[in-house]
Amino acid sequence: MSKQNVIHIGTRDSQLATWQAKQVAKKLQELGHDTELIFVKSEGDIDLKTPLTEMGGKGVFTKALDDAQLNDEIDIAVHSFKDLPTENPLPLKVAAIMERADPRDSLVAPDGIGFLEDPDYEATIATSSNRRRAQWLHRYPNHNIVNIRGNVNTRLEKVEKNDWDAAIFAAAGLERIDLGHHISEYLDWMVSAAAQGAMAVMIREGDSKMEEIISQLNHDETALCTMIERDFLHDMEAGCSAPVGAYAFIDDSKVYFKAIALTLDGRESYDYEEVVSVGEAGGLGHSAAQALLGEGAIKVIEQMKSEK
Repeated sequence: MSKQNVIHIGTRDSQLATWQAKQVAKKLQELGHDTELIFVKSEGDIDLKTPLTEMGGKGVFTKALDDAQLNDEIDIAVHSFKDLPTENPLPLKVAAIMERADPRDSLVAPDGIGFLEDPDYEATIATSSNRRRAQWLHRYPNHNIVNIRGNVNTRLEKVEKNDWDAAIFAAAGLERIDLGHHISEYLDWMVSAAAQGAMAVMIREGDSKMEEIISQLNHDETALCTMIERDFLHDMEAGCSAPVGAYAFIDDSKVYFKAIALTLDGRESYDYEEVVSVGEAGGLGHSAAQALLGEGAIKVIEQMKSEK
């Protein structure tokens, strides 16, 4: 641990990232530890114009924190778990996954959602996510998708200023910083990103003292569900930029899991749903990926590779 036994918590400086880091700090303080937030700016925060898919996916948000941790500038890093790649070659590890908030996607439509009732209307929807784009076009094939970048506040400003009908946001991101009143509709039909709504706390490998402390923050149900989702993402060789969604939840000792993979234009969709007991859920993400790839979803992966 750093000097004076203060736990130095690394975070991006956006309002949402700061909120998440403060939640971890609060939990650690309740356990009797002193904390300090260290703000780190990532390439993804600096470049707000280039589409994420062209910058290498959401890893652009995590690299700066990884570097700070490897250089001993911070003890732990707080991440939106969905931003972390499923493979990490660095000597860093996730020591705790916090209890998940609302995993759903949501629609922010400043002038209301009445346009969704008109099947002939060619709406303009803003999102930088290929997963959201593909699912939206699958449902509304005559709509237009435009790219939108920036933190939650910046994107909300862009929606208000531009001549767009709506933009898609993670519900948890809006709700966590008291902006949930902007939500026009929850997209219950859209399969969320693997680990959406969950926060991960990263430590350095071999830091047994920090692991002992941070592991107390782990939420077992969230950890199991996000593991299943990320196993699926990993086996699909999908990465953060692919049009692939996965969501698992536990109810009455059963795990309910759904996954989806689509072509970028949304025309082809491959779906998977399964219910198993908690004790049998360990390999659920792997088996789901095998099933969808066997059904033809390999086209999705090949398309992503050719796009790159």
